[in-house]
Amino acid sequence: MSVTLRGYVFLDSLQPQLAAFTGTTCRGFLPLAGQASLWIETAPGMIINRVTDVALKATKAVPAVQVVERAFGLLEIHHDDKGEVMSAGDTVLEYLDIKADDRLRPRVVSDQVIRSVEAYQAQLINRNRQGMMLIPGESLFILETEPAAWVVAAANEAEKAANVNLINLRPFGAFGRLWMSGSEAEIDCAREAAIAAIESLANS
Repeated sequence: MSVTLRGYVFLDSLQPQLAAFTGTTCRGFLPLAGQASLWIETAPGMIINRVTDVALKATKAVPAVQVVERAFGLLEIHHDDKGEVMSAGDTVLEYLDIKADDRLRPRVVSDQVIRSVEAYQAQLINRNRQGMMLIPGESLFILETEPAAWVVAAANEAEKAANVNLINLRPFGAFGRLWMSGSEAEIDCAREAAIAAIESLANS
């Protein structure tokens, strides 16, 4: 079976909101802020079952997220010891006979900043959010990446750089999507950091 490594995203330290959001939405073992985390995205999706098996048998890393779609699969694993997480990743790459450099390079598909969000639009977004509440009058940053898993790197770096709220995150499927809110200045800072993270990974 030919496997495409769509995403291979190593985070050496999960930021508090990203860790909390993942814990809120996942069906696996809850990650904590400061832990190392690895997100692996594959095509086709079914191979992610074997990827999970290989990673867990080889190391002490534990999974928070496993998404199995027909086209794409996603696995997140984490541990206090980043060496365990990196070792799990190495084992998966060896099993798939793929190098980390073979991963698809990410790109920003679209980004938007909506300044001083209207109350009715905030209500629409809040009905579908799984993270923090969007407050009317705040600015809203929306980012879309391809492949999807790379959006977690953008979220983690944006949270490091600015005092913003993680409203929603969708790191699986054809495209990854991120919603963040905050003051106008903080959102501009978060946007800059998120896009810089994707561009840096695209050139690495």
